[in-house]
Amino acid sequence: MSSPAAQADLTARLARARAAAAAAGLDAVLITPGPDLRYLTGYVAKPLERLTCLVLRSGADPVLVVPVLERPAAEAAGVAALGLAIAAWEETEDPIALVAEILGTGVRDYGVDDHMWAEKVLRLRTGLPGVAQHLAGDVLRGLRIRKSPAEVDALREAGAAIDRVHARMGEWLRAGRTERQIGRDIADAIIAEGHVRADFVIVGSGANGASPHHEVSDRVIEMGDAVVVDIGGTTEAGYCSDSTRTYTIGEPDPEFRRYYAVLLEAQRAACEAVRPGIGAQEVDRVARGIISAAGYGEFFVHRTGHGIGLEGHEHPYIVEGNAEPIEPGMAFSVEPGIYLPGRHGARIEDIVVCTTEAGERLNLTPRELTVLPV
Repeated sequence: MSSPAAQADLTARLARARAAAAAAGLDAVLITPGPDLRYLTGYVAKPLERLTCLVLRSGADPVLVVPVLERPAAEAAGVAALGLAIAAWEETEDPIALVAEILGTGVRDYGVDDHMWAEKVLRLRTGLPGVAQHLAGDVLRGLRIRKSPAEVDALREAGAAIDRVHARMGEWLRAGRTERQIGRDIADAIIAEGHVRADFVIVGSGANGASPHHEVSDRVIEMGDAVVVDIGGTTEAGYCSDSTRTYTIGEPDPEFRRYYAVLLEAQRAACEAVRPGIGAQEVDRVARGIISAAGYGEFFVHRTGHGIGLEGHEHPYIVEGNAEPIEPGMAFSVEPGIYLPGRHGARIEDIVVCTTEAGERLNLTPRELTVLPV
């Protein structure tokens, strides 16, 4: 399976990656299967014990090193049209030696992608003695963090697909069913509504809703429960969705309604604060300030958001300490939460993309508390 990115886009990405590596003082960058390889080549390579590695060298054409049995898949992905030479290695050959041969003797510093398996990192270190090894994450991050209009469209489609799942929640979420039963129905719907896979399903009912990363359990939904539903998947285009809504089965207790109103205001204000030039931490401060002023600060236990694209979690991170200015094309979640241990919790999450003027929410289902009929 290949990426839907146009050939011209991929060719431009490869050129930018080489220029960014050179600007960072790297003679080469080595990229193994994962989101970086897909971003640069459109090739969704299998992460295997056998080495697949894109070799990007300063001043030289890129080369894709692949096991010989994976060559047909690489060719089917269209990498040759990008000017990529394919260097296939046989089972009895040493792929690290092949990479070293391609790099040549002029390389003094090279970077590896942040997702490369440690086994391969260490083998490269041994196989390239005297050559300094670095992480190339910052080089590649600078390319991927600002989404193109086509990428924003792909995220918008992913957001609409996950919105359709939330719009159907009343079909499955009701008293007498377990979180696990509901989670299975949601996972099926994530695929039915336009994803190729369901990446995660959180159904946190009652006290389980106070655990932000609770998934599902055999707990039976009860009358009056608040239920946090955080769901996401990946589309055929490779882009991710992620949206959280909180529901109640009938009328919740008054304390829950009080802090849900605070949470709703915090999430709205944080989304409205998004604009070019604002620091990522400032968006976090807007949400956190409202929640803290209402007396619930100690119950907001995670960052306000994370970037999203070919990965569910990527840069930028919307958290105190990240002063990086938000720029047009950056896409990230805005998801404050309030969690009362042993009782219940709530979270509201939208994906927001920064435009040239403000933030655009990519999730459009109602954020007000949804009280489902009993």
